[in-house]
Amino acid sequence: MPGVEFWCAELSSKNLMVIRLILAALLCLSGLSPVLAIPARIIILRHGEKADKWKLCDVGQERAAALAVNYLGRGAAKSLFAPLEVPGAFFAITLHTLELASPASNTRNQPLTLFAVTPGKGEDEDKTTETLNRRTQEAVRDLMVNPLLQGKAVVMVWEHKHIANKKLDDSFPREAVTLRQLLKLHLLYGVPETWPSGTYDYFWIVDYGNQGSDVPTRFTMVKLGPT
Repeated sequence: MPGVEFWCAELSSKNLMVIRLILAALLCLSGLSPVLAIPARIIILRHGEKADKWKLCDVGQERAAALAVNYLGRGAAKSLFAPLEVPGAFFAITLHTLELASPASNTRNQPLTLFAVTPGKGEDEDKTTETLNRRTQEAVRDLMVNPLLQGKAVVMVWEHKHIANKKLDDSFPREAVTLRQLLKLHLLYGVPETWPSGTYDYFWIVDYGNQGSDVPTRFTMVKLGPT
């Protein structure tokens, strides 16, 4: 299952999954590939500072609250969205990213889609990496064909190695496993090959300006102010 979806409005995750299955079945019967439905903008950031495998530390929790107030939440002081613009969705992948994204999505009563990868006791690191690979691939597939997100801004709070990591890319030469590769950011000038492990205070903003094309037209790095 691609992910676990939490909805605050009328459409439940169960109903949404049924709709997606019906659409997928119709596409299979027709022999057609999914039609691209490209968002206008993707805002990427990593989770906050961690206390352990399951939760953020105090600084990370403060960062989550500050992001909602200053950048991502409803009425944010330095909003990354146009006036009256409503984000299409918030995506997350781990418990840490879920904790960071929740304050902002809650202020907007927005759906938060979790492509869930949770820590397992004694779980092998390679196995966790493979699961993160699959969930990242699934998230991007959903992002690029979901008509509900076409022309919208989407926030992706992600695990930093699966945003951009040259070593990880080199370990999987036959498939794309990072957002940098899957979103074709490597085709643009100036996109870092690796997200530094100690860096928590940047947004990556990806814009799509060519209708029907999944190749981005602009990449911007924005440094967060003090939390």
